[in-house]
Amino acid sequence: MSKTFRTSESGETDTPESGHALDLGAFIRQHRERSAISLRKLADIAGISNPYLSQIERGLRKPSAEILKRLARGLSISAESLYTQAGLLEKRTDHPAVADAIEADPHLDQRHKQLLLELYRTLLRERQDTEQEKTK
Repeated sequence: MSKTFRTSESGETDTPESGHALDLGAFIRQHRERSAISLRKLADIAGISNPYLSQIERGLRKPSAEILKRLARGLSISAESLYTQAGLLEKRTDHPAVADAIEADPHLDQRHKQLLLELYRTLLRERQDTEQEKTK
Protein backbone atom coordinates (compact mmCIF):
# COMPACT_ATOMS: atom_id res chain seq x y z
CA MET A 1 0.00 0.00 0.00
CA SER A 2 1.61 3.28 -1.05
CA LYS A 3 1.31 6.47 0.92
CA THR A 4 -0.44 9.50 -0.48
CA PHE A 5 1.48 12.74 -0.13
CA ARG A 6 -0.61 15.87 0.13
CA THR A 7 0.06 19.57 0.04
CA SER A 8 1.50 20.89 3.30
CA GLU A 9 0.06 23.76 5.30
CA SER A 10 2.64 26.05 3.71
CA GLY A 11 1.32 25.15 0.25
CA GLU A 12 4.30 22.98 -0.73
CA THR A 13 3.71 19.56 -2.25
CA ASP A 14 4.95 16.70 -0.11
CA THR A 15 6.95 14.05 -1.92
CA PRO A 16 8.42 10.73 -0.79
CA GLU A 17 12.14 11.42 -1.24
CA SER A 18 14.05 8.24 -0.40
CA GLY A 19 12.00 7.57 2.72
CA HIS A 20 13.07 10.76 4.51
CA ALA A 21 9.48 11.77 5.33
CA LEU A 22 8.75 8.57 7.22
CA ASP A 23 12.16 8.53 8.94
CA LEU A 24 11.72 12.18 9.89
CA GLY A 25 8.26 11.56 11.30
CA ALA A 26 9.48 8.67 13.44
CA PHE A 27 12.40 10.81 14.61
CA ILE A 28 10.06 13.65 15.63
CA ARG A 29 7.66 11.26 17.39
CA GLN A 30 10.54 9.59 19.25
CA HIS A 31 11.85 12.93 20.53
CA ARG A 32 8.35 14.15 21.41
CA GLU A 33 7.61 11.01 23.43
CA ARG A 34 11.06 11.08 25.05
CA SER A 35 10.38 14.67 26.12
CA ALA A 36 6.89 13.73 27.38
CA ILE A 37 5.24 16.37 25.19
CA SER A 38 1.77 15.68 23.86
CA LEU A 39 1.10 15.92 20.15
CA ARG A 40 -1.33 18.76 20.83
CA LYS A 41 1.21 20.74 22.88
CA LEU A 42 3.97 20.38 20.29
CA ALA A 43 1.56 21.39 17.52
CA ASP A 44 0.61 24.49 19.53
CA ILE A 45 4.27 25.38 20.15
CA ALA A 46 5.09 24.97 16.44
CA GLY A 47 1.99 26.85 15.34
CA ILE A 48 0.58 24.01 13.26
CA SER A 49 -2.57 21.93 13.51
CA ASN A 50 -2.74 18.63 15.42
CA PRO A 51 -3.72 16.67 12.27
CA TYR A 52 -0.80 18.17 10.32
CA LEU A 53 1.72 17.16 13.03
CA SER A 54 0.17 13.69 13.17
CA GLN A 55 0.58 13.38 9.40
CA ILE A 56 4.21 14.51 9.66
CA GLU A 57 4.88 11.88 12.33
CA ARG A 58 3.27 9.18 10.18
CA GLY A 59 5.37 10.18 7.17
CA LEU A 60 2.42 11.46 5.14
CA ARG A 61 3.63 15.06 4.98
CA LYS A 62 7.02 16.65 4.51
CA PRO A 63 7.25 19.92 6.47
CA SER A 64 9.04 23.05 5.30
CA ALA A 65 12.35 24.14 6.82
CA GLU A 66 10.49 26.80 8.85
CA ILE A 67 8.12 24.20 10.36
CA LEU A 68 11.12 21.97 11.16
CA LYS A 69 12.78 24.91 12.90
CA ARG A 70 9.68 25.48 15.06
CA LEU A 71 9.35 21.77 15.83
CA ALA A 72 13.02 21.65 16.85
CA ARG A 73 12.48 24.58 19.20
CA GLY A 74 9.47 22.83 20.74
CA LEU A 75 11.43 19.61 21.18
CA SER A 76 14.53 21.42 22.53
CA ILE A 77 16.75 19.88 19.87
CA SER A 78 18.82 21.55 17.20
CA ALA A 79 17.15 22.47 13.95
CA GLU A 80 20.26 21.04 12.30
CA SER A 81 19.37 17.55 13.54
CA LEU A 82 15.89 17.81 12.01
CA TYR A 83 17.26 19.26 8.76
CA THR A 84 19.71 16.35 8.56
CA GLN A 85 16.99 13.82 9.30
CA ALA A 86 14.81 15.40 6.60
CA GLY A 87 17.64 15.16 4.09
CA LEU A 88 18.07 18.93 3.82
CA LEU A 89 21.62 18.79 5.24
CA GLU A 90 24.33 16.18 4.92
CA LYS A 91 25.01 14.16 8.04
CA ARG A 92 28.04 15.38 9.96
CA THR A 93 31.07 13.14 10.06
CA ASP A 94 32.09 14.13 13.60
CA HIS A 95 31.15 11.36 16.03
CA PRO A 96 27.38 11.74 15.68
CA ALA A 97 26.65 9.46 18.65
CA VAL A 98 28.03 12.09 21.04
CA ALA A 99 26.13 14.94 19.38
CA ASP A 100 22.94 12.86 19.24
CA ALA A 101 23.25 11.97 22.92
CA ILE A 102 23.61 15.64 23.85
CA GLU A 103 20.64 16.62 21.69
CA ALA A 104 18.47 13.82 23.07
CA ASP A 105 19.18 14.52 26.74
CA PRO A 106 15.91 15.74 28.29
CA HIS A 107 17.72 17.23 31.29
CA LEU A 108 19.52 19.88 29.22
CA ASP A 109 17.85 23.00 27.90
CA GLN A 110 18.56 24.25 24.37
CA ARG A 111 21.20 26.75 25.52
CA HIS A 112 23.17 24.07 27.39
CA LYS A 113 22.94 21.69 24.44
CA GLN A 114 24.32 24.35 22.11
CA LEU A 115 27.17 25.14 24.52
CA LEU A 116 28.11 21.47 24.92
CA LEU A 117 28.00 20.85 21.18
CA GLU A 118 30.15 23.89 20.46
CA LEU A 119 32.68 22.86 23.15
CA TYR A 120 32.76 19.32 21.77
CA ARG A 121 33.36 20.53 18.21
CA THR A 122 36.06 22.93 19.40
CA LEU A 123 37.86 20.09 21.18
CA LEU A 124 37.67 17.94 18.04
CA ARG A 125 39.14 20.77 15.93
CA GLU A 126 41.95 21.33 18.43
CA ARG A 127 42.79 17.64 18.44
CA GLN A 128 42.79 17.54 14.64
CA ASP A 129 45.06 20.61 14.52
CA THR A 130 47.45 19.02 17.03
CA GLU A 131 47.59 15.80 15.02
CA GLN A 132 48.28 17.74 11.81
CA GLU A 133 51.14 19.64 13.50
CA LYS A 134 52.71 16.36 14.65
CA THR A 135 52.82 15.07 11.08
CA LYS A 136 54.68 18.15 9.79
